[in-house]
Amino acid sequence: MKSLKAQKHDLSRPEVQLDVINNHTEKLKKLPLFSEKLEGADLYPLRPTGIEIFQINVGYMCNMTCKHCHVDAGPDRDEVMSRETLEHCLEALKGTDIETVDLTGGAPEMNPHFKWFVEQVTAMGKHVIVRSNLTILTTTPKYWALPEFFAKLGVEVTCSLPFYSKFRTDSQRGKGTYDKSIEALKMLNEIGYGKEDTDLILNLVYNPNGAYLPGDQEDLENEFKRELQRKHDIVFNSLFTITNLPISRYLNFLLMSGNLEEYMEKLVTSFNPSAAEGVMCRNTISVGWDGTLYDCDFNQMLEMRTNHGAPSHIKDFDLGALNDREIMINQHCFGCTAGAGSSCGGATA
Repeated sequence: MKSLKAQKHDLSRPEVQLDVINNHTEKLKKLPLFSEKLEGADLYPLRPTGIEIFQINVGYMCNMTCKHCHVDAGPDRDEVMSRETLEHCLEALKGTDIETVDLTGGAPEMNPHFKWFVEQVTAMGKHVIVRSNLTILTTTPKYWALPEFFAKLGVEVTCSLPFYSKFRTDSQRGKGTYDKSIEALKMLNEIGYGKEDTDLILNLVYNPNGAYLPGDQEDLENEFKRELQRKHDIVFNSLFTITNLPISRYLNFLLMSGNLEEYMEKLVTSFNPSAAEGVMCRNTISVGWDGTLYDCDFNQMLEMRTNHGAPSHIKDFDLGALNDREIMINQHCFGCTAGAGSSCGGATA
């Protein structure tokens, strides 16, 4: 049975999540608006600097149910991008000089058209990033050959690993996650990923396991590299620190733990104009599993579609209109501009 705190809010509804972070308490109502902070930094309205990254969420289905997941992904989710929508994505990409296609989920590898789509995109000369939870690569024989497939096509692999210790990783992502992740990283290393003498890029992603901001990205990267090599002889290229945004499961954690007010205040008071200049929504467009267009993956989870004259679906893709749009914002955006900033590529300032 849910606690009384959890019963107050149906967090499966995006409009409820937005209402909670804006109006849950009198203290939250009194916090400065994100638009006000942008105005003070001469960045309002927030506009693109030019789309360089085409990020596609190919489905919410996942083999895991992680506590911090802003997508609320899991084995019970059946939202998966269709072949038709993927073909719309290919058609949109053909007419642009966008160089990077970033595939995310859920576990993107679970989309039945995943390998076909990666082959089509790389054949166009685009650089592909796959955001993997690592454990999917060791789950069943169906996925065991994916590291070789990635290497053959030069796919960049960016993986979630909460920490270099078993306890902290398993407490955030479930029992057994750490061992499976280490096994997957070794598989990737064995075929050249993360090695200095190859072009096979392997990155790790760090999310804090609590109501606080990430530590210094460079320091954490050095720490991860030292400990993973010492413990398991594992190497990788870069570590990206990503701030947990107050939406979905993480918002529920903040409510249940009584940390929402303090966390939101921390995000607001840590607003960094330099980080705001480099937020990912300025050079990225996000495509939802059903083809709907969003300014970023977080807005996608809150169903905040592109607006202000920009097309709202991939079949109507118009690069000029999207590059000229006004980006949709709300209080959750403080998560990307606090401290050193946060994006899918790590710190922004």
